[in-house]
Amino acid sequence: MPVLCNVEGKLLPPEQASVSVLDRGFLYGDSVYEVVRTYAGRPFELTRHLQRMERSAARIGLSLPPRAEIERELSRTLEAAQNSESYARIIVTRGDGQFGLAPQLAGEAHRLIVIVRPLQLPAAEKYESGLQMAIARTRRNSPLSLDPALKTGNYLNNILALREAVDAGADDAILLDLSGRVTEATTSNVFFVQRGVLVTPPLQLGMLEGVTRAVVIELARGEGILVREEPHGPEALAAADEVFVSSTLREIMAVTSLVYLESSGEQTRPVADGKPGPITRRLRAAFGRYVEEKHLRR
Repeated sequence: MPVLCNVEGKLLPPEQASVSVLDRGFLYGDSVYEVVRTYAGRPFELTRHLQRMERSAARIGLSLPPRAEIERELSRTLEAAQNSESYARIIVTRGDGQFGLAPQLAGEAHRLIVIVRPLQLPAAEKYESGLQMAIARTRRNSPLSLDPALKTGNYLNNILALREAVDAGADDAILLDLSGRVTEATTSNVFFVQRGVLVTPPLQLGMLEGVTRAVVIELARGEGILVREEPHGPEALAAADEVFVSSTLREIMAVTSLVYLESSGEQTRPVADGKPGPITRRLRAAFGRYVEEKHLRR
């Protein structure tokens, strides 16, 4: 089955799946979600994903179903979909309520939705050619406004940045904070290598605490690579020996060119020699071994 939806325990094809137009996730983006992928049919790092969902929900005062229920409904949907490998989106909204912004209007209700589709991975050649990333004009939300550490249904900030990047012919966008420091890409975390040191922006700048990001940092340290979490402007990316992004679907993918969207026009610059670098390749291999040991040999 190409796509299967689980709406409050009912397994349905997408054309039959629906939620109320009064659902607060639909009306206000008042929801949290996580995306997981499978290896050998098993969700990757599910515990970390659900822990992050619980943190997001707690921050917005949203009541989640018990973790065991979420795991059970995800497992039911994956099994029923019968894909060789799957992409799954787990969504919990605040449910229906009276019109109005106040969360109390929905009471303690929540709505659990799981959407499963066959896993569609990036083209294999992208791991050799690398991504072109645009430094977006759209800035990342401040943690003092809508904190990017919350994985909620409100993704308009990322959508606007990605639209800029696509219009410029790039694959994705990198967002700067209000002070002009690199935070993250629209659906992935950013790393760069300078003189053998792996650098990534600190979470305090305002970004999502990526599950794959955490794995990459652990693997790098296990490989004896010095890791620093520190703020830098976009010029550090252009001067780097290597740049890559990490995410659930991309795993680890090199960035080989950057488009700077400036008021005076667009400037495209290669990253080093325009090819994936040795540390990027080394960490990608380490990630493959991690998946093999944790998921494929069980």
